[in-house]
Amino acid sequence: MKIFVFPEVYQGEVKEISFEILGLAQEIKEKTGGDLHVLLAGKGVKEFVPQFGLADKVLLLDNEKLEGVSPFIYQNILFQVLKDRAPELILFGHTSIGMDLAGFVALKLNFPMVAFCKNVKAENGHLMATSLICGGKILADVKIKDNKGVCLVLPGSYPAEKGKVEGTKEVEELSLSEIEEKIKFERFIIPEVEDIDITKENILVAVGRGIQNQENLEVAEELAQALGGALAASRPVVDQGWLPLTRVVGRSGKSVKPKLYLSLGISGAPEHVEGMKDAGLIIAINTDPNAPIFQTAHYGVVGDIFDIVPALVEEIKARK
Repeated sequence: MKIFVFPEVYQGEVKEISFEILGLAQEIKEKTGGDLHVLLAGKGVKEFVPQFGLADKVLLLDNEKLEGVSPFIYQNILFQVLKDRAPELILFGHTSIGMDLAGFVALKLNFPMVAFCKNVKAENGHLMATSLICGGKILADVKIKDNKGVCLVLPGSYPAEKGKVEGTKEVEELSLSEIEEKIKFERFIIPEVEDIDITKENILVAVGRGIQNQENLEVAEELAQALGGALAASRPVVDQGWLPLTRVVGRSGKSVKPKLYLSLGISGAPEHVEGMKDAGLIIAINTDPNAPIFQTAHYGVVGDIFDIVPALVEEIKARK
């Protein structure tokens, strides 16, 4: 199978989603055989070539016109490169950049496109994708027709570390044909940072309905600070307006893989578990001994978080 990956490079770095989809592509290639190509395009991107060691070939297009990510220019570049190379699977990150490009490529190549992919895999000779639909409430398994398709992979669905392999086997430098610039990149505006990115935290203390009210978040926040981590939440807490949407863990929020995930008063609904089940160590505290979260946790404590957490914070501070 001939697999193409489009990495995202801007603001002087390769974004993590690039390595996530690269690692995923390598896993598919191991089952199907074939070639894995990376299409690396942009201004000043040649220096990043050694980061794509998993690729059999890096197709490099380094050009002044590719400063920023102008959808119109990149759409045409991708089509020009792919149309004569017999692609079978093309992977993008499900990001603003990926969404700008994937639909156009699928249309031009007459390929089906699967968005909101939680997973893409080769199974029994078929290319399959698992898509989160209806706001993440339903997981749909999709068989990709003729084993040819374009997939948008959700960030956080696959470990970026598996895609980070140094070294390159082959580089093919491409030239840019004349393209009418209907849309011109002017400047990149960096938004003000409003909140943390929980997908990058090594330690998360997550709260659920058991926290009871917003004032009690202080208890969980103190534990997070003592551990050197951050506060996350299940959907009901955010729906109450107690924490911003950026803190939601689950199908309708973010998938996280911290080294430690400490669950406080979370029952463990499938929607939430889907977003945290791959954490390195999961510890759950809940008053209900039959709470589903205990089926996922490595360690569980049946008890009141308002008795346990303050004692835990005190012990952590004492040991520090």
